[in-house]
Amino acid sequence: MGQQQMIDKSRPVRDMAEWVESILSRMTLAQKVGQMTQPERMEISPAEVRDFHIGSVLSGAGSCPGANRPEDWINMVDAYWNAATEQTESHLPIPILYGVDAIHGNANVLGATVFPHNIGLGAANDADLIERIARATALEILATGVDWTFAPTLAVARNDKWGRTYESYSEDPAIVTVFADRFVSGMQGNLGEEGVLACAKHWIGDGGTWNGVDQGETRIGFDELKRVHMTPYLRALAARVQTIMVSFNSWNGDKCHGHGFLVTELLKNQLGFDGFVISDWDGIDYLSKDYAEAIALSVNAGVDMFMISVEWREFIRLLIRHVESDIVPMERIDDAVRRILTVKHRFGLFEKPAPAARKWSGSSVFGCKDHRDLAREAVRKSLVLLKNEQQLLPLQKQSRILVAGRNADNRGAQCGGFTVEWQGTKSSSQIEGGTSIWEAIRDVNPTAQLSLNGSAASRDRHDVALVVIGEDPYAEGMGDIRESDDVVVQSGSMIRGTLKVLEPYGQSLALADLHPEDLEVIEKISAQGIPVVAVMLSGRPLVVEPEMALATAFIAAWLPGSEASGIADVLFGDYNFTGRLAFSWPTADGRQQNVGDDGYQPLFPYGFGLSY
Repeated sequence: MGQQQMIDKSRPVRDMAEWVESILSRMTLAQKVGQMTQPERMEISPAEVRDFHIGSVLSGAGSCPGANRPEDWINMVDAYWNAATEQTESHLPIPILYGVDAIHGNANVLGATVFPHNIGLGAANDADLIERIARATALEILATGVDWTFAPTLAVARNDKWGRTYESYSEDPAIVTVFADRFVSGMQGNLGEEGVLACAKHWIGDGGTWNGVDQGETRIGFDELKRVHMTPYLRALAARVQTIMVSFNSWNGDKCHGHGFLVTELLKNQLGFDGFVISDWDGIDYLSKDYAEAIALSVNAGVDMFMISVEWREFIRLLIRHVESDIVPMERIDDAVRRILTVKHRFGLFEKPAPAARKWSGSSVFGCKDHRDLAREAVRKSLVLLKNEQQLLPLQKQSRILVAGRNADNRGAQCGGFTVEWQGTKSSSQIEGGTSIWEAIRDVNPTAQLSLNGSAASRDRHDVALVVIGEDPYAEGMGDIRESDDVVVQSGSMIRGTLKVLEPYGQSLALADLHPEDLEVIEKISAQGIPVVAVMLSGRPLVVEPEMALATAFIAAWLPGSEASGIADVLFGDYNFTGRLAFSWPTADGRQQNVGDDGYQPLFPYGFGLSY
């Protein structure tokens, strides 16, 4: 194919299908397979994007260019874009999509506004807030030259042991469903220059795995799969979400990445999804120990684009061989590329200038005050008051306050996973802007005292102590709670294929087992006769009976992000508590239930929350 022609960018919208077919008809097999391939940025150069006709590049969580500033991102994406759109005799210029995990703000980038994780937003239960957050996040993504985020997560988490529970809005599909279209609408807009492509994930059943094992087995009937896990996607589809990511988990033994019924028959044919389906990170690797077989299984099942961290050259070589050997039909390749080109067309990608020349690139909207004020509002609305004896709260602004706990002055702990690094960061140094809980309290009460281990506590000097307890940052399987390795063995035995196993966070949902130092600080301070306000940072409800028994007041603050001033706003009574549990709270023995279960008797029920 030595006579490539320039693509006509002035096509009428009504001729979209014809226009896409005209491009498809001019593409070689290598060019088509290249469009189906999404390598990670550290494994591919701009020249290789051009030479292999790559359709998309991504940054894995924590993978960033240069000094990780907006201008570094713009320069990087610009280089890939210019390479992809270069006209040569052997290369048809088709612009790339660049994808990131901006799941609670564009938190990959230093200085971004970091919003509360989804579990907190579920407690806020404010759909308008969700749309405004998505809109703000879209602008901060655009400010870095990027045009695609792998969000929203529409998982309905049914077991708090799952390490991704905080990515779920609720155990109740009703809340997730209400939020689905509002997030997509806020993110994508009208697919113009102020919109970013959304990606609903993970299709399907990721929150329903046995024992909460990440990427494990969801063993339920089809009716329950539809009622609990599919319902949110229907709203996302109605909002015209353009991409959907398939899930690592299996359903009744079969991996979703190779599940033709779930991907092609159900999602594409029955539900009419006309965007494209992308794999998760190396998601096809676990279908078979034979990589070639895994590729064929997933492509034939209906996955259109493949997220490949390293072995993208081998993926291209083997998929081309499959087509030439009739193992994968050319019709399946054409369907995948047709979908990818259609989404790029709808997004106006062929008309857009290079990222550096776009309206929002480098904009001061990144990390701006308006967005931080929005995040602060979200924090206020997400807090759930579980206990308030003796009407200890709200605090008096003139009180003599001791602030304690290892995470009291730690913005990284507030933000959780998927913040700058994949597993998050355990300090404030990489969270630029915003406030820690200590900083927020000090801003209101300059006489407050910080003593992380509580050793400075004195009844003569302190009227009240604010103790920050909870989990450290984690992401995905490294946040799992697993009682023993037998849990993984049993989960793997249910699956046709292999299971990716990561070191879990711990073996118990009891905070006193995970972090006994938190209870020690509360005990030390309460022994002085000082009333304690416990503020818990966590990605899920935890068993906290001993901590709660010693505390006079107890607040579930979830993972509030960079703007902890929202916590001070409520603690000092400028705003009331309005958050309500979107997850049922486990009992002392760790027994978990979801709203609607038979014999439902959690420690705190779904919808619980106190106010002043």
